[in-house]
Formats: sequence, structure tokens, C-alpha cells
Amino acid sequence: MVIDFHTHTFPERIAKASIESLSECSGITPYTDGTVAGLERSMERGGVDISVILPVVTKPAQFETVNRVAAKLCGEKRNLISFGGIHPDCPDVRRKMREIKSLGLKGIKIHPAYQRVYMDDIRYLRILEAATEEGLIVSVHAGVDIGLPEPVYASVEKIAAAVRETAPGKLVLAHLGGWKEWDEVEELLAGENVYMDTAFLEDYISDEQLLRIVRKHGAEKILFGTDCPWSGQKESVARIEGLPLTVRERRMILGENAAKLLGV
Repeated sequence: MVIDFHTHTFPERIAKASIESLSECSGITPYTDGTVAGLERSMERGGVDISVILPVVTKPAQFETVNRVAAKLCGEKRNLISFGGIHPDCPDVRRKMREIKSLGLKGIKIHPAYQRVYMDDIRYLRILEAATEEGLIVSVHAGVDIGLPEPVYASVEKIAAAVRETAPGKLVLAHLGGWKEWDEVEELLAGENVYMDTAFLEDYISDEQLLRIVRKHGAEKILFGTDCPWSGQKESVARIEGLPLTVRERRMILGENAAKLLGV
């Protein structure tokens, strides 16, 4: 089984405009049209069995809509799992986490760059603590964001501080712990009790450094991810399959770790 732990889609009515806007600011050509149907076509092409969709709540008022849509999608699709989302300015975080769990959602996505809050801010610490109490997975953008490069709200240093402060139960750091901050990942995060996904690595990291991080961190804590539509699922699977990993390591990364974490 292949599970992509890091994908994005947009409602059909805004998908075209959203993809065009994000493509322009990041300079990246997308691999899909940003719709659910586009993701499913990509999955078929790439041999991906399940994709995890990670929505971002960019303002507190979006909380109800984003989580309701996520729950609806999970009820309609067997091959898609949507996380919920929360904004750090949402009031009564613990109640919000209970609401998310009551909808049957398995986790949440937070994105410090889009939400413009530093990762070690007390608001995020409260979210991590509340999510851990409810047994929810937290996926967080980590490192530089290609479309919003400065300031780095989710630097590896700030993530490491947040991990030390909260000891989160199920934290997934996107982009192998910190996009374009992989030297710092090796020093500060590899080996910690967190998961890392492989989303949007492309040619930005060498195979040698990728393997060093996998081996230092432990393959059992690495999750395959693409950031689709910003990376190709077929191409990303091929990269993992082409690395000098053991058969066991490859199976864990491509799907077994995610299946265990998600309970599927």
C-alpha cells in the first residue's frame, strides 16, 4: 500500500484561481488542477492507494466550514482522508479540538507561514497540547515556504523549541523536518519523537543527505508525502523506490508507517 501523507485540493469553484495564484507566487508548475478529481487521477497514475488532504485555516472564521467540508469528504471517499484545521487565533482551543475529533477527523494541519505566527508561539503550543490530549495527529509545515520565504515562521530552531516544550504525541513535520533547513534538521530534530514526511523535496536535497536523515531519524518515523499538486506523485514514488533503502525501510516509508498512524 502507498499512502501520500501530504496533498492539497481546493473547492472546484476556486481551484483554478487558487492554483494560478499559488503557482505565480512560488514559480512552480502544478501537476494537477487542484481539484479532488485531479488528485484522484494523479493517484491512479502514480499507484497511490490513499492520499491525506491537508487544508489550511487562514483565518478563525474559516474553522467551521473547513472542518465540515473535511468531514464530508472523508464520508464520501474511501481513498481520501482529509484532516481538519485550526487557526492559532481561534478561541477555546480545547473545545475546538473536541469538535474536530467529534467529526471523525484524524488530525489537523497548521501552517505558520500562511497563518503568520511563529511556531514557538504560545498559541501553537496550546494547539499541540490540546491535540495530544485528544489523540489527534498534527501536520505542520516545517522550514522555509517557497512562496512566503521571509520571515521563516516555522524554522527548525523554533520547531525544536516547541517539541521540547510540549512533547507532542503525534506530530508530523512536513518537508523532512524543515524545507531547505536540512542541516539544522540533522542537528536538532533527527532522532526526536516526531514524524517527518518527504513532501516537496525534488532536487532541493541530495539523495545523500536525505538518506542520512532517514537513517539518523529512523525509517519507522518517515512518511511518504508529495505536496501534490506541487510535486508529482508518480515521480515522488519513483524517487523513494530508487534510493538504496532496504525493502523493509521502503515499505515502511511508502505506506506502513502512515497506515499504522492513521489506523487504516
